[in-house]
Amino acid sequence: MARVFLVKVVIPRSPREAKGLLLSCIRDPNPIVFFEPKWLYRLAVEEVPEDDYMLPLSEAEVVRQGSDITLVGWGAQLSIMEQACLDAEKEGISCELIDLKTLIPWDKETVEASVNKTGRLLLEAPVARICGLDTPFPLVFEPFYMPTKNKILDAIKSTVGY
Repeated sequence: MARVFLVKVVIPRSPREAKGLLLSCIRDPNPIVFFEPKWLYRLAVEEVPEDDYMLPLSEAEVVRQGSDITLVGWGAQLSIMEQACLDAEKEGISCELIDLKTLIPWDKETVEASVNKTGRLLLEAPVARICGLDTPFPLVFEPFYMPTKNKILDAIKSTVGY
């Protein structure tokens, strides 16, 4: 889907982000695929401004500053990654957390600058797999397929200790 000419792919991490990104998508002249994880709306509780505001597309956000490892994610997984960062901090590992927000095109400059600073990169996506295989699965097996705070923390330790 993302390989179609000029199509952008956006996924918010919170209700506030969802509103700002959605308003930006509406005003963008290009076609956009806007993913709304249901899990996001069940987990996240925050104030969403009533006024009209837009968030920049194709611009990642450094959610948490760190010096030992860069974590890159998007959408609802950011809250789990944030929890893993807090646990890693208790073990003396400083994590920089980046929210891509827009998957296509993604902000390479922000990620590159962070990786140049930390020297390590952990994606909550396939490469160093911390989630299950990319196949359909029954809801009962969700704990085995979905990333968890502990799986992410183990990957952080493994990458930092490499």
